[in-house]
Amino acid sequence: MMKPSTSQIGSHAMLLAAGLGTRMRPLTCERPKPLVEVAGKPLIDHVLERLRHAGVGQAVINVHYKAEMLEDHLSTVTSPKIVISDERQELLETGGGLVKALPHLGSDPFFMVNTDSLWTEGTQPSLERLRQSWDDETMDMLLLLSSTVASYGYSGRGDFHCDADGTLTRRAESEVAPFVFTGVYLAHPRIFKGAPKGKFSMNVLFDKAIESGRLKGLRHDGVWMEINTPEAIEIAEQALAD
Repeated sequence: MMKPSTSQIGSHAMLLAAGLGTRMRPLTCERPKPLVEVAGKPLIDHVLERLRHAGVGQAVINVHYKAEMLEDHLSTVTSPKIVISDERQELLETGGGLVKALPHLGSDPFFMVNTDSLWTEGTQPSLERLRQSWDDETMDMLLLLSSTVASYGYSGRGDFHCDADGTLTRRAESEVAPFVFTGVYLAHPRIFKGAPKGKFSMNVLFDKAIESGRLKGLRHDGVWMEINTPEAIEIAEQALAD
């Protein structure tokens, strides 16, 4: 197996933009969630700006809810090149959506970004840190993690424990884990071999990678914000202003 060069890693990206955004109502009653504005800019534009700065050449974006509005907004984007993955007929969830988009995502590790994730950078851009930290021999996915207690707009119990070499394990049901998944990661297409057909959650493949010890994590050194409710927008805007 040929190891991908750093320049090949993250040349493609997938943005998940097909969700119904029910927790963001009433803001999503008349627009898709990726077009909800934070700090005067639609959520999806914040993400596209990060991808552009990271040198991503092609971004695949899945659409379902109010797809025409999103397609119209993206029609003027020239960088990265936009490819629409149409899920109007059936919402495929995170895993199914990625499988459908795979033919457009190349053969090297690609970025996956939730459009409701915003972040500020630390000493180095996070997507570049992921790219530089990729190790083809030891990982199939590399997740960007944030501190559970220091993430803006997040009120859960965390997602993962991370050992000294970055290997991830899930928290037990009764635990609070130190790290929360930001919705930003690198994935190698090989992790999708044998994936379920139709709709399924990426958690299925996270567990597959955990079983083989190939789900790794990288701690974010800036501020991460989860934008899932109208109230989270004000929190995020204050964090960005600060």
